[in-house]
Amino acid sequence: MVPVTEPHWIIHLPTTLHRVDDAAALTMALRHFLGHVLAIDFGETTLSEEDRQSVRTRVWCDTRLAGTGRCGRPADQDGQCLAP
Repeated sequence: MVPVTEPHWIIHLPTTLHRVDDAAALTMALRHFLGHVLAIDFGETTLSEEDRQSVRTRVWCDTRLAGTGRCGRPADQDGQCLAP
């Protein structure tokens, strides 16, 4: 990923889902199908309840890996980081 040198935009994508596990599964499906789009940084993906948007749950581990982007494992992983 290119270092951030100027402001960029965040896309908030509301859903009709009621469970955080379902929202995380949708996010994982989006990464699976759109992972080739370099303009999307799925490593920074977070989830929040509609009325508590300042309280966010990270979906993936945020650790940056040399030359491969960010770790592709879940945020609460217990093992070593892996490339996505």
